[in-house]
Amino acid sequence: MMTPSLPGRRRCLTGLGLLATGMFVRPALASPHVQRASRDLLGTRVDIVAQGSQASQATALAFAEMARLERLMSRYRPDSEISALNRSAGLAAVDVSPETLAVLRLGLELSQRSNGAFDITVGGYQGWSFDPANPRLPSAAQLRNERSLVNHRYLVLDPVKRQARLQRPGVKVDLGGVAKLPILQAGMRVLQAHGLDGAMLNGGGDVLVTGQLLGRDWRIGLRDPRAPERLLGTLELSDGVVASSGDYERAFIYDGKRYHHILDPHTGLPTQGVRGVALLARTPQAVNGWGATAMLMGAAKGQRLLSGLSGVESLMVDAQARTWMSAGMREQLKLSA
Repeated sequence: MMTPSLPGRRRCLTGLGLLATGMFVRPALASPHVQRASRDLLGTRVDIVAQGSQASQATALAFAEMARLERLMSRYRPDSEISALNRSAGLAAVDVSPETLAVLRLGLELSQRSNGAFDITVGGYQGWSFDPANPRLPSAAQLRNERSLVNHRYLVLDPVKRQARLQRPGVKVDLGGVAKLPILQAGMRVLQAHGLDGAMLNGGGDVLVTGQLLGRDWRIGLRDPRAPERLLGTLELSDGVVASSGDYERAFIYDGKRYHHILDPHTGLPTQGVRGVALLARTPQAVNGWGATAMLMGAAKGQRLLSGLSGVESLMVDAQARTWMSAGMREQLKLSA
């Protein structure tokens, strides 16, 4: 394992602009009927902008619900159900909540449908750290040893008993690629239950919206994942989701080479060829996990995958900064000058 430590040899790249981000809400915040709040959740910052007489109460309850689900599903919390599952690998099945079971099933189905391009057990690669305070990368020997632990077929679910089991010691589930959108959607359901006129929930580049903001559709900006000051264009929508995946949010540079957190299950190394993907759809279920999967497949195969998703419009920025869009995305995206 190699830990970057010498001055000039390490540079953390967290805090870059997200590929998808809510736009032009600041003027609306002057209205007493519009509330904005932020929390650190899900390994990123989650923002809520809500309009309505119960906006303040609804926002607090939405954050509480999302925090509850994070406590169940985060592999970084020793008291989570996922940590209990990982500790029991090769030993016994563990009981899980309906919410965790549903996300485990999503991750397993995505692993199967992508033929392992996406793999829910990628947590078996333990040598990486993208913590800004202590980034590190594994040795080639460690990656070789851990590759045999990354195989979604080791995860077995029992929906009747509501249990999950990992069949081999050392296998570790990581829900980072599929849990965030369901958790954000749960927060949005809380907001909607309070009858708000409109709400936007933005978490780590995934943006969910409902209703309108002061009579106008929400505007979602799409930025270049490597140059956040560059706005590719904006989308306007009143109900739907813009989900983005990219190599921009957690990364570091070591000896002149850039390493980011989306790992290829077959090699344990960061993906190459695609900088970021943004997906537009009516529901989170239509897009969940497919952006990261497209990045794992590479630009050409990823574009073919995205073109075949029903009800989903897509944008991809490759390693050469070339932008590809589906026909529907090209129609809906208002390009910047």
